[in-house]
Amino acid sequence: MRVITSPARLAVLMLAGTLLSGCAGTPEEEELDGVAERQLYEEGREALEESSYTTAINRLEAIDTRYPFGEHAEQAQLELIYAYYQTDDWESARAAASRFIRLHPDHPQVDYAYYMRGLAAWQAGRFSLERLRVIDISKRDLGATRDAYADFSELIQRYPSSQYAPDAKQRIVYLRNVLARHELHVADFYLRKGAYLAAVERGRWVLENYPQTQASRDALATMVEGYLGLGMRDRAGETLQVLIDNAPNHDRLRGRTFRPQHVKAESLSA
Repeated sequence: MRVITSPARLAVLMLAGTLLSGCAGTPEEEELDGVAERQLYEEGREALEESSYTTAINRLEAIDTRYPFGEHAEQAQLELIYAYYQTDDWESARAAASRFIRLHPDHPQVDYAYYMRGLAAWQAGRFSLERLRVIDISKRDLGATRDAYADFSELIQRYPSSQYAPDAKQRIVYLRNVLARHELHVADFYLRKGAYLAAVERGRWVLENYPQTQASRDALATMVEGYLGLGMRDRAGETLQVLIDNAPNHDRLRGRTFRPQHVKAESLSA
């Protein structure tokens, strides 16, 4: 007997076939079907030691998916962070670190997750040309840099005795200077556009939030020029005196005289 398939029935069959094929795993995933957790972990560890990070990720992700409560699950999650980091997959490294922190807040190695989360953001915020001094990183979009600053700050606040805290503190010093310089680039833009009050506020913000940075001296210079643009020479003079007291050799000074760069105003002497 001949079976005649209607167009509607044919469409349903085709859809079912598509869904079934979509459920099938990749050859790599199917290869790991039935592999014991311990074997997956040992293969993952061996791959890490041999710097075969793609293979390591494959094995460690399999543990995370198939044995989420297994004997090696927590350690596999930690090592997966490192494997992602080594493949320059900063986003996955940060996501894996955040997930570990959320799932295991009291784990004895949770400080490592905080550190690696910050390190991944640090790398995401850096640019190869910066090392050649062709591009100033502080002029770039600093979203990842701010993330790194927040992550490292949280690490040293929560775990001041962590073995990773000293390195995090050194990186925070660098990041603080980058963020402060970025604010001054914005302030410089305001000066050139005649938004003098906004420039003064940016300079004050740097002084209040990054007082120990080299940029704090430039912030004072920005405020002096902003006040001159506003016609507030008395306030400009007060700020100039602070600049002279703290940075007498600042490049905007000629002795005790300040020469504005963007504002059309007479030089100011203290």
